Amino acid sequence: MENIVIKEVKSKAERKVFVDFPNRLYRDNPYFVPAFFGDDMQDWDPNLNPAFSYCEARAFLAYRGDEVVGRIGAILSHAANEKWGTKRMRFSQVDFIDDREVSAALFKTVEDWAREKGMNEVHGPLGFCDLDREGMLVEGFEKRSMFITYYNHPYYIDHLTELGYIKDTDWIEHMLPLGDGNSATYKRLKRISDAMLRRTGYHKVNAKRKSDLKPYIRKAFELVNIAYAPLYGVVELNEKQIKKYTNKFLPLVDTDLCCLVVDDNDELMGFGVGAPSMANAMRKCRGHLFPFGWPFVLKDLKKNDTLDLFLIAIRPELEGSGVNGIIMEHLYTGCIKHGITQAETGPQLETNHKVHGQWKMFGVEPHKRRRCFIKQL
Repeated sequence: MENIVIKEVKSKAERKVFVDFPNRLYRDNPYFVPAFFGDDMQDWDPNLNPAFSYCEARAFLAYRGDEVVGRIGAILSHAANEKWGTKRMRFSQVDFIDDREVSAALFKTVEDWAREKGMNEVHGPLGFCDLDREGMLVEGFEKRSMFITYYNHPYYIDHLTELGYIKDTDWIEHMLPLGDGNSATYKRLKRISDAMLRRTGYHKVNAKRKSDLKPYIRKAFELVNIAYAPLYGVVELNEKQIKKYTNKFLPLVDTDLCCLVVDDNDELMGFGVGAPSMANAMRKCRGHLFPFGWPFVLKDLKKNDTLDLFLIAIRPELEGSGVNGIIMEHLYTGCIKHGITQAETGPQLETNHKVHGQWKMFGVEPHKRRRCFIKQL
């Protein structure tokens, strides 16, 4: 058997191979959903990813002969280490065939670079920031993925365990069943929302077009930086990152599925944003929007039965106040209007009990779990 050779990704052509590897590995897997190919390409380009202002990163491919059999990224977030008082290297976008020699070679490469940079731990999978994909799937392998999350085979967990990686934290995802306007859950949310709006004087921004949302984008990301600050591994988004993620998600947003709650001074108290699932579209175009992917995406955005919940953020002092009820009622109303019958949450930390508690009214249990692994060097 030929030995495994690890090569660092240097050229654009090699970066394309790196980004496309999971599309080939999971080509016949009905639960895998590709990410935006162009976004992943930009992630590893220091000239296009603003996170390189506080990160160092390297990407690697594993070869057996001429065949690519695995990939892994390594990210050194100086901002995260400074904020959290750690000396950690992140691994990211890791995929490999079911071969212990391949996974061992990939992780050894990351661990060697971590030691070289003076780090004492490796953890992941994590991205450059908290709005990137994070967490390795450990439960829910027979559930369709989201384009904002990773999918992986169950054997990945055995490989990491054998290599000395253990659990550091978990994220949980829910699938929420939605009824019509007569459902008990909807009526309860409507009562909560109406009472909160009467009591506080807060109101929802009446956005009819995407252009109506633009004055609030800066405020929304400022709120994300505040609300998400205590969460695992989070660092503040900078100006260029805000522009990057605005350009990524704003084209997907329908104003019926976006809620902005403001006070009398037009200060943002909380917001929530979702979009019809693009899982089917992304599978059809393998993550390539151009030249033929956009028609699939536009079709999914117009007619769909599933809502992907992207972001919900509330001022910390208003947690548990009912502002989240205003947001959830608005999104639920939008789903009814668009014929959407279920909503899928993105990954939420298992320790975020307030967030998970609000899903109890839907009578569901978590349907996916993903994990951040860690290893002491």
